[in-house]
Amino acid sequence: MSNLSATNSDRLDALLDIARKSGDGDSVRDGIVSDIYRLSRDICKETVRYEDKKKLEGAYKLDRIVTSKLWGYPIMFLILGVVFWLTIAGANVPSALIADFFGVIESYLTAGFQAVNAPAWLHGILVLGFFRGTSWVISVMLPPMAIFFPTFALLENFGYLPRVAFNMDRLFKKSGGHGKQALTMSMGFGCNAAAILSTRIIESPRERMLAILTNNFVPCNGRWPTLILLSSLFMAAGVAGGLHTVATAMVVMSMVLFGIVITLTVSWALSKTMLRGVPTHYTLELPPYRKPQFAKTILLASRDKSWSVLKRAVIVAAPAGVITWILGNIMVGGESILAHMAAFFDPFAHAIGLDGYILMAFILGLPANEIVLPILLMGYLSSGAMVDADGLDGIKDIFLNHGWTWLTALNMMLFSLLHYPCGTTLFNIYKETKSAKWTVLSALIPLSIAIFITFVIAQTARLLGWV
Repeated sequence: MSNLSATNSDRLDALLDIARKSGDGDSVRDGIVSDIYRLSRDICKETVRYEDKKKLEGAYKLDRIVTSKLWGYPIMFLILGVVFWLTIAGANVPSALIADFFGVIESYLTAGFQAVNAPAWLHGILVLGFFRGTSWVISVMLPPMAIFFPTFALLENFGYLPRVAFNMDRLFKKSGGHGKQALTMSMGFGCNAAAILSTRIIESPRERMLAILTNNFVPCNGRWPTLILLSSLFMAAGVAGGLHTVATAMVVMSMVLFGIVITLTVSWALSKTMLRGVPTHYTLELPPYRKPQFAKTILLASRDKSWSVLKRAVIVAAPAGVITWILGNIMVGGESILAHMAAFFDPFAHAIGLDGYILMAFILGLPANEIVLPILLMGYLSSGAMVDADGLDGIKDIFLNHGWTWLTALNMMLFSLLHYPCGTTLFNIYKETKSAKWTVLSALIPLSIAIFITFVIAQTARLLGWV
């Protein structure tokens, strides 16, 4: 042991000497961490005995593949793509069944209101606003979450997610962030509000703040309906048969990758400006690979994650449904307040490739991203009640009749991906940071980026005559 200590001390002196001459702190930190790892490995060789070396060698061989610089990222994105495909393909039928179930309940509620001669406004607020808005959120969110969360839990149970964090650490380190942010990002795919809570695993306050401010750039469960529907109707419209779902998943996957690029870019910019500092090293002990406990993992993920996220979404979305109905049914000058709002936002919305109804839907959808689409359809159809998009055979015709092009669909997908977090997420950010300043910035930074990117794309497409 004395030889090891002496060797390590000589190496440390040499590194410090190099640092004084070159001023390269990163190389010194890398060298120190590498020496710590080598020392730990040498100690283990002298003191630890393994009963099953073949099993350990198999894990090492697998790690050399899934954490390699050559194959690590392709494998990671392939697995993520498969998860998205399973979520998209598997959620369609149950979503429709749940929506039909709530539709039957709504018909009975309507009949009950009619039987007691309840006023139309009361039926509208409670059934068309409160109940329909809540049922939309449940039918849209529950099936994807029931697939997505357990699937990710199985990957974590197997031991793969820590390898994802290990791979992503290289990118986050270059952007000034922390490798554990990859794990919080994974949570964000299900719910950004839950992901904000998961940033507690990052010890450094600076890097945790980076994770909080940039977590919004991965699509949460509430944004999947918009991304999937528009990808299917416009971006993958030319692909028929069974490949249509695959093409839709690929488009959604490209959106996710774009969101990751934005996350890394914004992290780098913040680490050079408001959140300057030295990235901490991510010393991760990779857990052994384990055979997943399928039944237990699926049940726990459904109970702890799917149910808690769904409950929060319903609590936030139910009042939003009531407000939306009221705005759609109060007339001023022969038009609803919704129509006046759309007309007010239309000039600015046109500049970024959208229209006034789309911006109005995003503003009213602040409590929960799940209600953006039904609010938009309600505005287009002037129905005064939330509309179930899955029940409309001519939904693409509705969009086209209101002047939609591929540019409108693309920019709405990008705006949905990049815009401010939902109300629940903002509330969690305030609770975690105890700062109104950082909470406001967590909304303004993504909103500014969303406006800038959609503006550039819209003006470029029009300038080149593509639309």
